[in-house]
Amino acid sequence: MGKPLIIVESPAKARSMGKYLDNEFKALASYGHVRDLRPKKGAVDPDKQFEMEYEIIERNQKHVDLIVKEMKKADSLYLATDPDREGEAISWHLYEILKEKGLLENKPVYRVEFHEITRSAIRKAVENPRELSHNLVDAQQARRALDYLVGFNLSPLLWKKIRQGLSAGRVQSPALRMICEREAEIEKFVPKEYWSVEADLNAKSQDFVGKLTVLDGEKVKQFSITDEKTAKDAESRLAKAANGKLVVSKIEKKERKRNPAPPFITSTLQQEASRKLGFSARRTMQVAQQLYEGIEIEGGAVGLITYMRTDSVVLSGDALSEIRELIASRYGADSLPADVRTFKSKAKNAQEAHEAIRPTSAKRVPDILRNQLSDDQFRLYDLIWKRTVACQMIHATIDTTSVDMAAGDVGTFRSSGSIIRIPGFMSVYQEGQDDKKDKDDKEVYLPGMTEGMVVELKQIRPEQHFTEPPPRFNEATLVKTLEEYGIGRPSTYASIISTLQNREYVTLEKRRFEPTDIGNIVNRFLSSHFTRYMDYEFTARMEDSLDEISRGEKEWIPLMSEFWTEFSEQVDEKEESVSREEVIQARTLGEDPKSGKPLSVRMGRYGLYAQIGTKDDEEKPVFAGLRPGQKLDTITFEEAIELFKLPRGLGETPEGEKITIAIGRFGPYAKYADKYVSLGKDNDPYTVEKDVVLKLIAEKKEKDANRLILDFEEQGIQVLNGRYGPYVTDGEKNARIPKDVEEPKTLTLEDCIELLKHAKPGRSKKKVAKKAVAKKKVTKKATRKKAAKKVTKKKASGKKIAKKKTSKKKASKK
Repeated sequence: MGKPLIIVESPAKARSMGKYLDNEFKALASYGHVRDLRPKKGAVDPDKQFEMEYEIIERNQKHVDLIVKEMKKADSLYLATDPDREGEAISWHLYEILKEKGLLENKPVYRVEFHEITRSAIRKAVENPRELSHNLVDAQQARRALDYLVGFNLSPLLWKKIRQGLSAGRVQSPALRMICEREAEIEKFVPKEYWSVEADLNAKSQDFVGKLTVLDGEKVKQFSITDEKTAKDAESRLAKAANGKLVVSKIEKKERKRNPAPPFITSTLQQEASRKLGFSARRTMQVAQQLYEGIEIEGGAVGLITYMRTDSVVLSGDALSEIRELIASRYGADSLPADVRTFKSKAKNAQEAHEAIRPTSAKRVPDILRNQLSDDQFRLYDLIWKRTVACQMIHATIDTTSVDMAAGDVGTFRSSGSIIRIPGFMSVYQEGQDDKKDKDDKEVYLPGMTEGMVVELKQIRPEQHFTEPPPRFNEATLVKTLEEYGIGRPSTYASIISTLQNREYVTLEKRRFEPTDIGNIVNRFLSSHFTRYMDYEFTARMEDSLDEISRGEKEWIPLMSEFWTEFSEQVDEKEESVSREEVIQARTLGEDPKSGKPLSVRMGRYGLYAQIGTKDDEEKPVFAGLRPGQKLDTITFEEAIELFKLPRGLGETPEGEKITIAIGRFGPYAKYADKYVSLGKDNDPYTVEKDVVLKLIAEKKEKDANRLILDFEEQGIQVLNGRYGPYVTDGEKNARIPKDVEEPKTLTLEDCIELLKHAKPGRSKKKVAKKAVAKKKVTKKATRKKAAKKVTKKKASGKKIAKKKTSKKKASKK
């Protein structure tokens, strides 16, 4: 027998395994998932206890074949895939494939789990293996089956009711709902006016600002002053009462303590990398995977961080000892708290046996690795290292001072200042903020003041403000909100966001998510007709149920049955009862002034368009595509009626050719006689002026004239200037002119005919020829199959006849 076979997910990990296990094992990579459900209907059969039909993923077939080959030689199997549901499922699939092939008889199988790729962690894991967790496998099977049943039943319904290529998902669709609802809030938002009053002050030669907090004995709130008249009146009375000076009436000093944030889990790493580095969730996970699997340093691949898919904020005892030692030596003993800081996970199903995301060694300071890491790798490692070290440092101590200054008996202004007296963990790291400025990290100094002291009033400034709508989600706030609602799991957030973008349900404008028209239509349809499955609480409860399965507290088949019974009935009912017109929800804007017919905007199978008239009219409706940036929900009547101005006439060229402006498949263009010229991106077809178009036509004519070198009209042969130099063409074939022909004008008709003899057909002709050949092959195959069927039918019928004859003989003998 050969060596034990150990299987991991990536070739980088396989190399590390071989090195750390001193080549005692044969290490191979599965290259991710090895099997998946058949990509067609029926792969999950609800009638057979949700039996699932798998097949090996084509791109990984060669890797599976190699594993099978090596398993024949191996004496035991160690499954060392990632320590989560996905990793457990990959190990189970590998086990099933090898068992089906009879390669595991009398060979022990071990499941190995480690959370960092270091020599000590891997050796410890191999020495302490466990069995495959069927609870984790069941949870993954249930998740995959649910996603499959939702996708394979809802997506075709969307194709039928809206357009091809759309998809719905168990977690993806509630995430889309979140983005669409935020957009609806923004559109409905009505700004409210309010005013603030500030004073420019000076004390001890230092300028500072005070804000009005009390007016006529009443506390000033956001909407205390809501118009300019009231604000100007307050300014006038305050200035008169103050008479150029304010008197310090109260000084209040406080000490605040601020504690560090816990070490990273998957979701907080994605959020912080988005805020501080501008990384997408997918980019964060890709770079983290590289740091986890190993970077070539110290003469080999070294895993720099622990496993990046985790919801635990726990740090191991060894890691804590090393971090505290580093803090004491690098930042001083004063920066170290007396006791180790511990944190509690907020996640409902946090696996505390796992660890938070941390450096495998805190001693690997980011700066010493800068030259061995890519820019992305360095920035993410730097973020993880700083957050991990900071979480074990002392709190920051911030002194705040508030000074109240009276303007006579009319009002009071307040100035606040803060000084970071002991920075503590803030000297290493501060957590980013979403959609608001972090005031704690900005020091504001005030001059030394005492009660009764007179402060110079330089100016009183009333300022107008308007309330703002809630901000659109960015990646950080979307991930945070999904996590708060319990929708999906951190390991799935990157793929959810990518799917929403790939399906064109949302766009990312200035790093903020904005739903598209198709996204809004899909969301409206699903929210109206599949309300339960779009409900945030239902989706979160389903995630909790899957977590219960992973802990062995629940069976997966009863959960699937309960879900499928109601869901399948609802899909069948909606397919029959909901019309496409009802889903599309055309929006009527008014009446066309010329025809008096209704003008509406709607979603078609090929995009957004405006329509004059209806399908019930005697005359066919007139259509016009919406312009880029125009939306179904916001386009106005005036904007829509403008779309029908094309094609529009623009007079004639000096040669008497009629000019028409229109929009075609490749964008706006001008037609003159039977020729065309593009208007380009800079010219609006609705407003472009005639002299601009005439210039474009003149340039096109000049280009065409220069293009033609020779024209043998009778024979249909031309010598032209092309993109890659001069060539000969007869409309079907193109022939390059040899380099030794210095002047193409000197070519004769005979020269051109000779060159075309050896030329290959043009691209379009090649395609036609290929299609014809392919068609012939298909028809040949079809006729062969038909012939084969006839032969088998004849044989079958022959057998039947023979059987009949033998039965007759038997009957006669009897």
